[in-house]
Amino acid sequence: MQEKTNGKIHEIYIQGRSSMTVSGVTDVEGFDENEISLYTCLGELTIQGRELHIDTISTENGDMSVSGDIWAVFYGDRDRKGPLSWLGRLFR
Repeated sequence: MQEKTNGKIHEIYIQGRSSMTVSGVTDVEGFDENEISLYTCLGELTIQGRELHIDTISTENGDMSVSGDIWAVFYGDRDRKGPLSWLGRLFR
C-alpha cells in the first residue's frame, strides 16, 4: 500500500508475517511485545502480534522496521496524526 499525504509517503511492507517496514511514521504512542501503537501521516496504526520488536526507527524520515510474529495490522482514526508538540500532548 502506498499513499502520499502532505509530501510524505506512507507504505507498509510485510514479509512472511515475521518482519515489517512502515514509512510515514510521525509518532509512536506506545509498544510492548504484543502491540505497537503509532501514528502515520494517514492517522492511527496498530500492529498486534507476539514477541514484537521495533528494530529501527528514523525520526528524520519516519521509517520503522518491526520483527516478531505479526498477527494483525489495522488503522484507527484517520484524522488523528499524532501530537505535533508537547502542547498537543497536554490537551489530549
